[in-house]
Amino acid sequence: MNKIAEKLLRIISDYADGFKGAFNIREDGQCVGRQSTPNIRIDTKKDAPGLVIHISPHAQKEVVYIPACVTHGAIDDLVYNDFYVGAGADVTIIAGCGVHTDSGDMARHNGIHRFFLEKGAHVLYKEKHIGTGSGTGEKRIDPVSNAFLSEGSVLEMDTVQLKGVDNTVRKTTARLAARAKLIIHESILTEKAETAETDFTVSMDGEDSAVDLISRSVAKGSSRQTYHSRIMGNCRCSGHSECDAILADQGTVNASPELYAGSIDAVLIHEAAIGKIAGEQIIKLRTLGLTEEQAEEKIIEGFLRA
Repeated sequence: MNKIAEKLLRIISDYADGFKGAFNIREDGQCVGRQSTPNIRIDTKKDAPGLVIHISPHAQKEVVYIPACVTHGAIDDLVYNDFYVGAGADVTIIAGCGVHTDSGDMARHNGIHRFFLEKGAHVLYKEKHIGTGSGTGEKRIDPVSNAFLSEGSVLEMDTVQLKGVDNTVRKTTARLAARAKLIIHESILTEKAETAETDFTVSMDGEDSAVDLISRSVAKGSSRQTYHSRIMGNCRCSGHSECDAILADQGTVNASPELYAGSIDAVLIHEAAIGKIAGEQIIKLRTLGLTEEQAEEKIIEGFLRA
């Protein structure tokens, strides 16, 4: 593992000179480290680049790490990862991706993840994205997540885009069985001329299933963001979508929520707010000794972590 990959790992996956438990480290399209445990088995996918990860029902409060790093330009990394989570398992998956280029060549990672949760399983999925490097080459991260939640299972997704990603298209789809629950917290920061597109599609097909989508975004510079969410309630269920954005400089955000009620017993709600930082917030922090720039950064930091 090279020094750039190690630096990226410390940012995106809490790497501290190694991982405890199950892990797979991907660097420039290759596996550079892997370890399975008695309850979490990581295998190489046979028909495509990527992994098949089997999580036993006996896995309780265990963690698996699957970060990916692209450390130079002229790399277009594509990976397919499948997660099979046994009934009643309780596991945290720490993914994350960093792309780096010091040249004029593009550095890109495209991770396509499928989650199959059996009855009563609980998964916390954490993902951080960042782009670094002094090169003019485009830095792209395009994640795709497809989730299939069986009866009573819960998937929590905490996804963060830190900075430096020139372009990203983020697509998530999910199908929920009875009493299944999906919780997504997304935070995105774009600067300069960066673009970010988010697309959520969730279908609640089982009685008493529920979804909660919360997106927080900040568009600075001349960056552009697009947010689209589609929640379909096909039975007695509850769905909530919330999109809040802060604009700075010449940044733009286009939010287009969509709700479909296919049952009289579906309860669906959407909330959205887009605007600039309130002047009184800046003034209050400046009275505490911060400069205007420092005050703005503090407000943005707190907003994205809310």
